[in-house]
Amino acid sequence: MKRQAFKTSQAPHIPSTATVGQVMRQVLYALIPGILLQIVFFGPGVLVQIALATGFALGFEALMLRMRERSIARFLGDGSAVVTAVLFALCIPPLAPWWISAVAMLMAIVVAKHLYGGLGQNVFNPAMIGYVVVLISFPKYLTRWQAPADLSTHSLSFNETLAAILHGALPEGVSWDSITQATPLDTLKTGMHAGESLPEIMQSPVFGQFGGMGWEWVAAAYLAGGLYLLARRIITWQVPVSTLGVVAAVTLPFWLLDPVTHLSPAQHLFSGALMLGAFFIATDPVSGCTSNLGRLWFGLGVGLITLVIRQWGGYPDGVAFAVLLMNMAAPLIDRYTRPRAYGT
Repeated sequence: MKRQAFKTSQAPHIPSTATVGQVMRQVLYALIPGILLQIVFFGPGVLVQIALATGFALGFEALMLRMRERSIARFLGDGSAVVTAVLFALCIPPLAPWWISAVAMLMAIVVAKHLYGGLGQNVFNPAMIGYVVVLISFPKYLTRWQAPADLSTHSLSFNETLAAILHGALPEGVSWDSITQATPLDTLKTGMHAGESLPEIMQSPVFGQFGGMGWEWVAAAYLAGGLYLLARRIITWQVPVSTLGVVAAVTLPFWLLDPVTHLSPAQHLFSGALMLGAFFIATDPVSGCTSNLGRLWFGLGVGLITLVIRQWGGYPDGVAFAVLLMNMAAPLIDRYTRPRAYGT
């Protein structure tokens, strides 16, 4: 049988590695299903916030690159600033004022990224630094979440959404209270502090089948996007599996023993930003751990701290704080979990 000859290059044969730009584009592709569902449930403001955050992020990135005498064309096109902006925009209310994104991207790009040395040198996740700064500084604007489309009494058009974001102006006869409401986790925390039982709280229309109304489907879309990243080997399995696994493992026995006062694991997993955080934020290779065992401990810490804040903290969700706290612990975890060198 005649053999087919194939042309091959000379040795050494080095496998190609993905560039930063290719990785960032894959992350953006994986976010698309969740973004689309957020727009469906919470209006076009989601798209406006993404555009605003991206514009500010690229502007600050170009400014810092110029000040540091780095190639603007090379580093501006790697997509890292865009991913930071998109992740931040998905964490804030769709009708947040435009300057919220400006302040957050200033802290994320200028302080958390470039003042630490730029891409690959940042200690903390830039998107979460920006989010936590505005959350603590401007809580009034970070709690104005629009009601899901099925519960909203007035749906804002695109032009009305722009007016609300850029000028804080709502259509005549429409108030902020009529178009915004507490998130499911906020409703849960408020009700529990008031002494209500969980079945009573769950009667609120903000809750869906296994999570928050609308939020459960958005979380499912981010789960699908995370699985896509795992399949493409953009991220590794240790952080998301340990984060979600510890949340399910800790909450399951409490729910089985007393479902009147404790949420089910599914309600924890599909409410809030846990799914987005587990696959897209905690898996940041720069601010997280590098060893496989270290990643397991990192995800374990993110999940446990999130539960602690949800149960006893002052904020309804704690994913951002959990990620930043574990960012601080990552160097110590890596020190004690790095694999033994061959021959030693």
